[in-house]
Amino acid sequence: MSVFRTALVVLLLCLGTAPRFAAAAPRIGAAAPDFTAVDSYGRTVHLADLRGKVVVLEWTNDGCPIVGKWYRSGAMQQLQRDAAAKGAVWLSVISSAPGTQGFADGARANELTASRKAAPAHVVLDPTGTLGHRYSAMTTPHIFVISPDGVLAYMGGADSIASTRTEDMARAEPYAREAVDAVVAGPSVAHPVTRPYGCSVKYGS
Repeated sequence: MSVFRTALVVLLLCLGTAPRFAAAAPRIGAAAPDFTAVDSYGRTVHLADLRGKVVVLEWTNDGCPIVGKWYRSGAMQQLQRDAAAKGAVWLSVISSAPGTQGFADGARANELTASRKAAPAHVVLDPTGTLGHRYSAMTTPHIFVISPDGVLAYMGGADSIASTRTEDMARAEPYAREAVDAVVAGPSVAHPVTRPYGCSVKYGS
């Protein structure tokens, strides 16, 4: 695929990504929007209960080619495992509405986790889009990193090259990895806000 065609595909995937009816946009340096949600096993996940830990939110949709790139390559799974090894809590969030691309109930979400050998602490189900709108999540993937004191430290892309090509990942700046490492270590994140790229989050409204 030519560079032009790749760029065009990514642009088309990203059109219409702004969530409707979003609450006030989250801000770097401010308290991350609190939430209570249910995971794929029916367990309650409350952000406030994770205070004292680095928390990573990853919006995902298994039908999205960009998400596919990250999981086919094993890069997202490795990010999840490396973050967990550093004590971070990784939450994969599915905000696809019923009947849309990427929608998953608990059983399907668990099948995806097993088949992809993914390693999130929880897969959070958000079929109403409430959590997605609260964070103004626009694309899959869209990554947010929250510091142990509950402050939003990073929001943006998984890396710097908007492409469906796995070979581009080696030369991209790994924004999400850098952000997790920085927040775990304590210093400020070099690029706290970057442009997310991928498919639009498939909100129902």
